[in-house]
Amino acid sequence: MAVVTWGSGAKRYLRNFNWPLAVAGLCIAFIGLACVRSAGLHTPGAAGEFSKQILYLTLGVPVMICVSLIDYRTWQRWAPGLYVLNLLLLLFILRGGHSALGAQRWISLGPLGTFQPSEPAKLVIAIALAAVLCRGTYKNLQELWKPLAAVAVPALLILKQPDLGTSLVLLAILSVELFFALPKIGDFGIYALGVLVVAAAALGTNAVLKPFQRARLFVFLNPRADPQGAGYNLNQSKIAVGNGEWFGRGLYHGTQTQLNFVPEHSRDFIFTVLAEEWGFAGAAALLFLYAAVLYGGIRSMLAARDRFGFLLAAGLVGMLFFHVLVNLGMTIGIMPITGIPLPFMSYGGSAMLTDFVAFGILLNIYGQRDRDVLGNA
Repeated sequence: MAVVTWGSGAKRYLRNFNWPLAVAGLCIAFIGLACVRSAGLHTPGAAGEFSKQILYLTLGVPVMICVSLIDYRTWQRWAPGLYVLNLLLLLFILRGGHSALGAQRWISLGPLGTFQPSEPAKLVIAIALAAVLCRGTYKNLQELWKPLAAVAVPALLILKQPDLGTSLVLLAILSVELFFALPKIGDFGIYALGVLVVAAAALGTNAVLKPFQRARLFVFLNPRADPQGAGYNLNQSKIAVGNGEWFGRGLYHGTQTQLNFVPEHSRDFIFTVLAEEWGFAGAAALLFLYAAVLYGGIRSMLAARDRFGFLLAAGLVGMLFFHVLVNLGMTIGIMPITGIPLPFMSYGGSAMLTDFVAFGILLNIYGQRDRDVLGNA
């Protein structure tokens, strides 16, 4: 494992630091703190969420820095072990996991809250896929079974919890990495067609998705069909966003937020808090920060010195972009509700630490455009 030797190398490290990525991420995290605080003011049982979110942020920043000092090629060597470890955790969840809100996704950590193995699974899959795709030419379509199998096993275990949103994130990571790894665009087209066929089959039966998951996917096409049931979250979310108008109702003064009309508004629907209390101006500022994150991630992709680094960066950027796209889309009604958190905004330690580790890896990939920064040959 190669790390920065502080001294003469420190200045080079800071000079090669991906500042847009790190600064934008931290700004979003601090905005998220304010929104989590507002969401929990009058929510029973949410009094400790703000203090825990501060703890997660306090832990996340040094984690990001430490990971940024680890040679990203180390993850390629660790990929098999990380993959097996993650599968064991996902299997454990099905037998001894902590249950809440009709799902069994967590491991209880006592006063620290809970740990959700499906969150780091996203990182593990991005790493494992990049490692697998570096080992073959993939000039023949038959070779696709390796990356498909690598994703299918954890995705099915996560879907069993049930957690459709995270399974879709794994599919997004797979799709992005395959897009850049496959030498023939026609092969990627065949893969995409296969995904559409499988998705259509899954929506047509209860064998894969739970009834409530299918209802959520269909209700966004017609939210008025079940306004007090499957369409309730979406309708209340759209009302909250509309209430914000241009400059918002003011922090802690949103009616939909403070009266708890929007369920899970410190988690999956955290954007409604920002949109209602900070208005269009606040939402636009947040979108600008996410655009800066995307720009920083693409910088890391283009700075990668080898195939593994490029594919890993692409997978992580795809993961972050998919989270933002789907979460914001479901909040305003242009995407179905699938339960995907908003990076650095939604309450939760597993998601926040996962995002910080992803940022650390991207920072290292970008920093290694100058090999001397980490002392590598």
